[in-house]
Amino acid sequence: MKQQKNLRIIPLGGLGEVGRNMTIFEWQEKILIIDLGFRMPEEDMPGVDYIIPNISYLKGKEKNILGVLFTHGHYDHIGAIPYLIDKLGNPPLFASGLTKGIILKRQEDFPQKPRLKITPIKDGTKISLGPFKVEFFKQNHNISDNMGIFVQTPVGNILHTSDFKFDADPVYDTPTNFQKLKSLGNRGILLLMSDSTGAEEENHSLSERTIMDNLEEIFKQSKGRIIAATFGSLINRIQQLIALSEKYGRKVAVDGYSMKTNVEICKRLGYIKSQKGTLIKVDQVQNYPDSKITLICTGAQGEGQAVLMRIITGQHKFIRLKKTDTVIFSSSVIPGNERTVQFLKDELYRQNVRVFHYKMMDIHAGGHAQREELKKMIRIMRPKFFLPIHGQYSMLVNHAELAKSEGVPDKNVVVAENGQIINLSRNKISVEKKPIESNYVMVDGLGIGDVGEVVLRDRQTLSKDGMFVIVAIVDRNTGKVRNSPDIISRGFVYLRASKGLLAETRKRVVDIVDKTAGSGGAVNWSYVKDSIRNRIGDFLYTKTKRRPMILPVVIEV
Repeated sequence: MKQQKNLRIIPLGGLGEVGRNMTIFEWQEKILIIDLGFRMPEEDMPGVDYIIPNISYLKGKEKNILGVLFTHGHYDHIGAIPYLIDKLGNPPLFASGLTKGIILKRQEDFPQKPRLKITPIKDGTKISLGPFKVEFFKQNHNISDNMGIFVQTPVGNILHTSDFKFDADPVYDTPTNFQKLKSLGNRGILLLMSDSTGAEEENHSLSERTIMDNLEEIFKQSKGRIIAATFGSLINRIQQLIALSEKYGRKVAVDGYSMKTNVEICKRLGYIKSQKGTLIKVDQVQNYPDSKITLICTGAQGEGQAVLMRIITGQHKFIRLKKTDTVIFSSSVIPGNERTVQFLKDELYRQNVRVFHYKMMDIHAGGHAQREELKKMIRIMRPKFFLPIHGQYSMLVNHAELAKSEGVPDKNVVVAENGQIINLSRNKISVEKKPIESNYVMVDGLGIGDVGEVVLRDRQTLSKDGMFVIVAIVDRNTGKVRNSPDIISRGFVYLRASKGLLAETRKRVVDIVDKTAGSGGAVNWSYVKDSIRNRIGDFLYTKTKRRPMILPVVIEV
């Protein structure tokens, strides 16, 4: 076998997109994986639940996988585990305490899957996996127990930042350990792989201390209930809201499946602390004065079935909005959700409640380093080579330009995309011309990968122009249509208002069948149905400028 000289680094997700993070390190057939996440579907993917990495490259290599390292507990880094772990041969997993807790709790929803083998790690944990020596180090983010990863490889040291930000004064967390970062940098970093999500944002990310101070101003002013909507995974923010509620004598109800699950895990592991009696069930809210109640809930992105939407539309079982309520959006808007979030805000204002969101005052801090922090990370690590990760393509390019501005030579900076094979040696970094398969694998209900481009295209057609079903009963002896064909329309035209169009369509269907099937002899019914589909499709388009999905049904009697 030809001796391998380069370490292969293969991103299967997370580059050119936000989410679906997964990266492979491969040395002489030994494979190490970092993260196994999913991403949410795009607007033109009706019915799709999640998008996960394509792991076809690893088929037949399951026994070579030494382990999977997890940076933190957000679903874009751990969410694909239930769908892919058995296909990977159920390798050893390595995760921090909170990350492990979230992984195991979610796995309860998949009892048919193999039992996971998770080794707990913490800040400073060192492990050896074949040719790789791994050391975990704590990084600030907006979830606890977030770990950067230092990997000693046969070609040199690689530092993977994880999602991170620098926070010198966080709340309920320790500040960024710059001494630790400098000590890692002093060991010599061959390649820095750094989070790019904030690479287009100027200056420095906000400290959680600033957020805490501003939230307290709202608590001081509010005379009625406080309803705070945020991400279910934003543990630090939930803790802040609980602490402020206790300071101002409020009981706290938590609502929303993901949020309640995470709070339960965090309380058990000690990541969320509350006084006895502070936390109440949502059905107990009416037992206390409005001025003594805080509701922390999901739905800040306008999700249809999330708690905040159900409250606004009057569908919540226990909560109805009152004019004395104060609603806090303690999260930024995920790109693509702008319209639904605007709808939420408009409806809240219509119902005369007070609304606070991050554009009005600093009540949300993202979990990602911005340009000044990214430059500081590069200065601390002084890498020979640089690979931006975690972000849309424009973010990766802007991060690469930052690295060059900090002195990393142009030829030592690589902007890669999913599926590209990056070869790393002590003296060179390059990208192979031929990528591996890395296209989307879509999860729809219990189906994994069975929704391909054809199915998706059909769904897009149905969502745009609807469906048009034509049922023709044909006499087997004569090949002529009996009676008038039945027509079913869903999402195309309203039948009662389109009688002229339908009459003409029926007439054309009879004509097509009579000409193609009524000439005697054996009949090719597939050809008949194709003729109906194509010719009626063209006819309907000339009349409506729409192309519904046409489903011809021919029944011989």
